[in-house]
Amino acid sequence: MTSPSMTSARRRSVVLMFPGTGAQHPRMAAGLYAHEPVFTAAVDDVLGLLGAVGEEARADWLAAAPKVPLEDDTRSAPLLFAVNYAMGRLVESWGVRPDAYLGHSMGEFTAAVLAGVFPLADAVRLLWTRVRMQRTTPSGGMLAVAATVADLAEYVDGDVVVAAVNAPRHTVLSGPDGPLAAVAARLVADGLTFRRLAVRSPYHSPALAPLVAPTAEMLRSMRLGTPRVPLHSAYTTRPLGPAEAVAPELWAGQPTSPVLFWPTLDRMLSERDRILVEAGPAQSLTVIARGHPAVRAGRTEVLATLPPREKGPQEDRRSVRAARERLLALTGPRADAAVRSHSG
Repeated sequence: MTSPSMTSARRRSVVLMFPGTGAQHPRMAAGLYAHEPVFTAAVDDVLGLLGAVGEEARADWLAAAPKVPLEDDTRSAPLLFAVNYAMGRLVESWGVRPDAYLGHSMGEFTAAVLAGVFPLADAVRLLWTRVRMQRTTPSGGMLAVAATVADLAEYVDGDVVVAAVNAPRHTVLSGPDGPLAAVAARLVADGLTFRRLAVRSPYHSPALAPLVAPTAEMLRSMRLGTPRVPLHSAYTTRPLGPAEAVAPELWAGQPTSPVLFWPTLDRMLSERDRILVEAGPAQSLTVIARGHPAVRAGRTEVLATLPPREKGPQEDRRSVRAARERLLALTGPRADAAVRSHSG
């Protein structure tokens, strides 16, 4: 006999969430490579599209002492995309059929591939083109500040801007090195808590405006598709409509547009109860989502699939196994049977 609580849980829709730049950390999910066949094949699919660059990135990802640090965008961009994409494929291989996708910053590209908007090859080509173009823009960074957008109004100017609204009191500022350092000094003087993210580019700021026009031109040569599954955009705060999803201007403008993750999450959770599954490293979105009233009230559940930081191969595997078992308990016997078949 099925309990009322289990019946209610099974009605909740599954949403796969994908983190963005800044979530990467050394050897993220490396314990799954060559251990989980679906994950391994998906990583190889992504890095194989980059040729020698992909081989070098894979070698650094798996190495105890990488030649190029992960903060370098030639490593962070392809490896984070590869891990996100591979984790999404892994979760779906369990028999789970997501009802929606939600990505943060670059994570939205992963969501768009899985939703059917971008072919994988086009998404990887676009990603790598942006990495190369970023080399022509000023170096900079991002600050995650424990403050509201309104609190930070006096620190924002033409150079340093609000790059992301992750939670009511979790706002990210972005800008070139000099202006950002000046803002950081003011934050310290005013007693505001912040940390610098592990990035070397001022993502989601006007400094990346030179990327927009050439990216739009590139996108016009691609054949984009309408989402097969609702794709909630953290740039529009709502599911993308058929025309929006294939509009080059939407995707080209992302490097200069703020990520409105919390407003998007809030809108999504106001529609219905959910099971939020973070299919990526670091648990950054999991931590944010756990602060939402719908999660605190127990109407929505949040699952992380990977550890918050590098803890060794066994912990990667244990974390995935625990997430799979919990997700199957919430989604019912059909997914459970599919996973038992997949797991042999």
